[in-house]
Amino acid sequence: QVELVESGGGLVQAGGSLRISCAAVGTVFEISDMSWHRRTPYKSREMVARIEPGGFTEYADSVKGRFTITRDNARNTIDLQMVNLQPEDTGDYLCFAGSVTTTGWVQKMNLWGRGTQVTVSS
Repeated sequence: QVELVESGGGLVQAGGSLRISCAAVGTVFEISDMSWHRRTPYKSREMVARIEPGGFTEYADSVKGRFTITRDNARNTIDLQMVNLQPEDTGDYLCFAGSVTTTGWVQKMNLWGRGTQVTVSS
């Protein structure tokens, strides 16, 4: 069994910083692309940042220059460092993995974490 577990959300003032993490827990052998998505009062869900196993990254225009996604393939984790947070960044941040291959050679597709709440006060 494999699951994605997020951590690190919280309340921060506008202009502040926050780091959230996602760990793939279980008998993980390999993970394809991973990404952070968020649900906000303004949009049902949008992709915030994405990272491939080799390190290639993509960002939503709204977070470029403020958010940085990193990945540790050995620990099966991704982090999202967020700086200069604004009230419109408030939302439920969810971790996503395109596919996870277990040590038993079972491939799990389209895994989602349960989310971590980020609230930015003005």
